[in-house]
Amino acid sequence: MARSKLAQPLHAKPAKTRGEGIRRILFRLTASILGATMAIVGVAAFTLNNQIQAHGIQLVDANGKAIKPPTLEDLKGAINILVVGSDTREGQAGVFGNDKSVLADVIILVHISQDRKNVVAMSFPRDLLVPWPSCPDPNGGSPYLPQSLGQINATIANGGPGCTVLTVEKLTGLKIPYLAMIDFQGVIDMSDAIGGVEVCLSKPLKDKYTFLNLPKGKNVLQGMKALQFLRTRHGVGDGSDLGRISNQQVFLTSLMRKIKNGGVLTNPIQLYSLANAAARNMTLSSSLSDVGTMVSIASSLRTVDLDKITFIQVPSRTGLPAPYSGRVGLVADKAKIVFDKLKADEPILVSGKNSGYGTSNPDGTSTNPDDKDTMDWLIGTNSATKTCSG
Repeated sequence: MARSKLAQPLHAKPAKTRGEGIRRILFRLTASILGATMAIVGVAAFTLNNQIQAHGIQLVDANGKAIKPPTLEDLKGAINILVVGSDTREGQAGVFGNDKSVLADVIILVHISQDRKNVVAMSFPRDLLVPWPSCPDPNGGSPYLPQSLGQINATIANGGPGCTVLTVEKLTGLKIPYLAMIDFQGVIDMSDAIGGVEVCLSKPLKDKYTFLNLPKGKNVLQGMKALQFLRTRHGVGDGSDLGRISNQQVFLTSLMRKIKNGGVLTNPIQLYSLANAAARNMTLSSSLSDVGTMVSIASSLRTVDLDKITFIQVPSRTGLPAPYSGRVGLVADKAKIVFDKLKADEPILVSGKNSGYGTSNPDGTSTNPDDKDTMDWLIGTNSATKTCSG
């Protein structure tokens, strides 16, 4: 008698093949790793937020009123950030000396256009003579009185970095709601975090003041050497602060090429890592002391082409008569042209043919143009143009 077949339940699942089982395991493993990574990033971002907000600097406007945190709408408009490099020795390694003064070693105004197609980073010489506005005392004392003329780098000693912001606002006519301040150790840590920056030297660079000694050719700078290179002035050009700014732009344009070409701005994890490194080594205004705000601003650079990331010097000159010998004066008519273009959110593009004293093209030829009838009088370069120090 034939044995009848058992009816298979309708809800029974077909047997898994070995390949399907492996794919399911890999999918679950990948999901677990991704989930764990996002959790770690989330915890890190929360911790970092608490850390940087605890040390945030409250900026005020010209009337002494606190600047409010940015809204989402604010972040859609043009963005102005003042970057200040402090030469304070407080809390720094003993190798930097014991100078008690606190001055703004580097002052750069960064303007990101509303359409996110252009960026301008304008450097102010530390010895530039400008009018000082009245500034509140960050410790609650009597406000600092205005001054008709003084060195821009000393404003940080009178009213803190917020006074430097108010001074640049008064000079340019721009509203600057964001501040980022970095010290010597921060420069070292940041250059280490990105794995160094390659710079080109058209001749050996020796500076007995910063103890920098670099050979001709390509050099990858990080740590102490990066700081020495950014601070040197006696080893480049005419030894003035204008030559030092051009030298700094050799470093900064190379840094931008590394960040853009390395895909940092399109990788969320790397972007948060960069924000982390910046936040740990910088003192930020309370308007900027939020990781989400920092990442939002950094992300806006993704759409900017390298030749539209412009580094310029505020129009200025040396050779002032006594009692201002050794200082730097503003070239007012040309500076007004630049300030007006920034206020109108108009692009400022330079060819890189006039990158200033102390720099040259990779083939050793001068970067100073002969044609002075165009805006090529503006000293600067762009991040797509490779120039050499020396």
